[in-house]
Amino acid sequence: MSVSNEFSGKTALITGGSRGIGRAVALRLAAEGVRVGINYVSREEDARQTLADVESAGGSGVLAQGDVSQPDQAQAVVQATCDALGPVDLLVQSAGISVVEAPDETTWETWKRTMDVNLDGTFNMIFAVKDEMVKRQFGRIVAISSIAALRSRPSLMAYSASKAAVISLVRSCGEAWAHENIRVNCIAPGLTETEMPQASLTPEVYQRMIDATPMRRIGQPAEIASIVRFLLSDESSFMTGQTVVASGGRVLLP
Repeated sequence: MSVSNEFSGKTALITGGSRGIGRAVALRLAAEGVRVGINYVSREEDARQTLADVESAGGSGVLAQGDVSQPDQAQAVVQATCDALGPVDLLVQSAGISVVEAPDETTWETWKRTMDVNLDGTFNMIFAVKDEMVKRQFGRIVAISSIAALRSRPSLMAYSASKAAVISLVRSCGEAWAHENIRVNCIAPGLTETEMPQASLTPEVYQRMIDATPMRRIGQPAEIASIVRFLLSDESSFMTGQTVVASGGRVLLP
């Protein structure tokens, strides 16, 4: 395992860490000596596999079950990570949900649950770690948004709105605690090879989105994890409140 002096001894908490982008982030950070808290809600088997992969590569971590949309559970996830690994230095808010519905069929239940997880979950997790980060005068936070926040998505109204709100929240938090040596940034990925789009899109729509991407391919979770690593590192030391887009050029299109 290659250990970075910068990250060695740090503790990271990754929400939605059992699969997809969250899993890729956990593996990337663990490979650089970061102790990783892997949050999940119900996919315990996937979470345990992620932890096993972290440990087999020489890293260390802990599982932290909880629904980030609930403030008390978000606090419990942070506490479980701190008890096992020490105070959280790095937070990656990757937990999220997406529901595809025709515009006229979008329901209040879909809207509310999407906002609960994607927006409230981001707020809950940031506020669950920020006091200790302020006390220690150190913190690095990355939230995962989406290019759906930057382009119209009629069949993803709730998802698009929630992810746009995450970008706005990151901007405000980035300014609020910049003087406390806490940096808060965001990533807006395009179509990435994870379970979420595969489960919510038909194969035809999935392929059309790839064909409409200037780079003519789908993104990989490891590519997004590399950007997360950059935003958590000192290589991005003059960045806060920013959103980095990684979409293979798709965000440039009308």
